[in-house]
Amino acid sequence: MQNKISIPDLPLKGGCQCGAVRYVLTNKPIVFYICHCTRCQKQSSSAFGESFRVYAADLEVAGEMKTLQRTAPSGFTFSCDFCPNCGSRLFHQREENEAVVNIKAGSLDDTSWLKPAGHIWTSSKQAWVIIPDDALVYEQQPDNYDELVKRWAEIVE
Repeated sequence: MQNKISIPDLPLKGGCQCGAVRYVLTNKPIVFYICHCTRCQKQSSSAFGESFRVYAADLEVAGEMKTLQRTAPSGFTFSCDFCPNCGSRLFHQREENEAVVNIKAGSLDDTSWLKPAGHIWTSSKQAWVIIPDDALVYEQQPDNYDELVKRWAEIVE
């Protein structure tokens, strides 16, 4: 099992690269995971995307945002929210579940404590990425996030 982690004192704060959009998270995230799908790789211009799943009611956003609608290969439609000044993507949300929002975790002011509950879409991960032996791993999209949420609850103090 992974080492325990401590979430910093709430609220957690973050924002876009230029500072025009800021957010405050007033409650603990539901789960934190890494997505290795090719869409996250392109969106982040990196090897993977980092996502915090949170309740929308726990998120306060200040600043103007732009939203794009996208349809995933799975058929789900989701919105992608980003800063119109610097282009930083901060959030995405599935249309069928407006109570939950994913925050792009790299946008937090303090990322030093982050450790994922697991990894999804590992079938398309970069070959050089090494996933810990004790991590939850899904080759594609999990049917649900129950195991990831449970693991997150186990590792967070």
